[in-house]
Amino acid sequence: MTTSLELPEGLPVPEDDGGAAHLAGMKMPRVELLSTSGGIVDVAKLPGCTVLYIYPMTGRPDRELPAGWDEIPGARGCTPQSCSFRDHFAELKELGVAQVYGLSTQDTDYQREAKERLHLPFELLSDSNFKLGDVMRLPYFEVDGVRLFKRMALILDGANIRHVFYPVFPPDRNAGDVVAWLRENNA
Repeated sequence: MTTSLELPEGLPVPEDDGGAAHLAGMKMPRVELLSTSGGIVDVAKLPGCTVLYIYPMTGRPDRELPAGWDEIPGARGCTPQSCSFRDHFAELKELGVAQVYGLSTQDTDYQREAKERLHLPFELLSDSNFKLGDVMRLPYFEVDGVRLFKRMALILDGANIRHVFYPVFPPDRNAGDVVAWLRENNA
């Protein structure tokens, strides 16, 4: 049996479907999102370097994942991805990252449980109404009638998208890949 921090063997690898090809070089739109702190974050007004990682949904210990979750390429691994950014948080700050945010379509109360349980030192942002997702045409998939973002990570310089990681696999290595990219490109 695997824990929520371990990825099961044999997960299908997501393929680059071109769904994020338009994002590199794009400017973040003026969209305000609710954070787990209860504040509002306007993604067009983020100062300095920001890492925004986008994930489908975190599971909860008291709830089952959707049927067939492990068979959906790229779906499994939100908790390991979040924990990876938690574990690399100090290193990201040392590399000049002003802020890290996680983003999903889950509501803020749901996200708050994950932030507390996983001891995340950064806020999670909710795009439950797809305001940002629709304006930016973020890639998504549907499961059980629910629309969820496909996993990716963006490196922002102010409001400008400097780099896009897509698709992300395995998700538990995403933060390490971001660190490596920052080391190479911020020297």
